[in-house]
Amino acid sequence: MSASYTWVHWNRHKKVYDGALVGAVALYIATFVVVGKVAFPPPGNLSDEVLIVRGLGTAAFVLLHMVLCIGPLARLDRRFAALLYNRRHMGVTVFCLGLAHAAVSIGYYGGFGVRNPLLAMLSGYGSLVPGEWPFEWFGLMGLVILFLMAATSHDFWLANLSAASWKRLHLLVYFAYAALVMHVTLGFLRDQSTIVPTLLVGAGIALVASLHIAASVMERRIATSQAASREPHPQWIDACAVDDIPESRARVVCLKGSERIAIFRNGGSISAVTNVCAHQGGPLGEGKIVDGCITCPWHGYQYRAEDGCSPPPFTEKIHTYQVRVQGSRVMLNPEALAPGTRVEPARVGEE
Repeated sequence: MSASYTWVHWNRHKKVYDGALVGAVALYIATFVVVGKVAFPPPGNLSDEVLIVRGLGTAAFVLLHMVLCIGPLARLDRRFAALLYNRRHMGVTVFCLGLAHAAVSIGYYGGFGVRNPLLAMLSGYGSLVPGEWPFEWFGLMGLVILFLMAATSHDFWLANLSAASWKRLHLLVYFAYAALVMHVTLGFLRDQSTIVPTLLVGAGIALVASLHIAASVMERRIATSQAASREPHPQWIDACAVDDIPESRARVVCLKGSERIAIFRNGGSISAVTNVCAHQGGPLGEGKIVDGCITCPWHGYQYRAEDGCSPPPFTEKIHTYQVRVQGSRVMLNPEALAPGTRVEPARVGEE
């Protein structure tokens, strides 16, 4: 969290993360070029420019797969949640790699003719058969979407577009992914003499799809298993057992209408807040309590468990809920209180 807008709110973790990311990308491209030179010796060797174009393109494509896999992986296994923190940095890197791939491609393939290089690229360099759409258009569509996402990745845009609009905009990443799959399929894969590249692309698509399906199925099962039974007084529901809540973490309860409530345990105290972070809609229930505050796993936004308010000087607020402990069970009032409403935590062992 930051009390004011800065270009990048640097800290040690971000520097280590970004340094490792840039180093891994540079190592990948260098390895790709070296292996390409060894695998294609003269006279059928590939030029350095072609190897760089393909290295940049494959690096962006592989990294995009990683970006899309982090979300469902974090839901399936909390150990992957740490990767969510700087996922936007990874997404911006995907755009930079894609832009470099496009720039080198346009310069190399269209920069030596009499036509404008960009127009030559969009027309397929005159090699299209009648009725064929150049695969470069799909790459351009994907790059435009990635640009919009990278350009609006800063919290300034999140604050001014509203969290819901910002979220919808960044869900366009799936359209970008589909466009880039078409770009690769109609371009690079069309000219391959072996089936290996096609199998690799297919495996990547299957991985992304299967992880999203698995995460969705798991959430549905959890929602079904957590269908809370109502006690005689209809205002309260039996949410879960006290022992179901890990220390300094939460148990997420799914109510009718897909509303999710995160019930946190901090020592002997039980508190309940909405599962939706006020920053970017992150899943608070997948985070943990750090320094006495509920901490969102996506970008580290924090809230006090007892009133849903961010600690000063921050001003974000979230909905809170009434809870009480009866024996070994946690009872929850499903009526949301106004954001920032203080609720006395329930105490384990006290009725």
